Amino acid sequence: MGHTSNEKTKLLSRVRRIRGQVEAIERAVEDKQSCSKVLQLIAATRGAMNGLMTEVIEDHIRFHIVDPTHEPNKNRAKGAEELIDVLRSYLK
Repeated sequence: MGHTSNEKTKLLSRVRRIRGQVEAIERAVEDKQSCSKVLQLIAATRGAMNGLMTEVIEDHIRFHIVDPTHEPNKNRAKGAEELIDVLRSYLK
């Protein structure tokens, strides 16, 4: 994942926030918080994980497959942008 080294600081910040969210879930379970509170925490963590996944997949597409901003073939560039947009929507 050489391309992630360029974004290392940003990715690590996201991972650390996710770790904090998982720890909040643990505390909520330990403290016998309501199911709705635990479910809200899980949903928030899932959203954060999906955001991280989206970012890594998008970077992977742009680095290893085709970077739409530098692709001379308009059809490939359009296809890559469409794929990235679909992934963003799906993992939102």
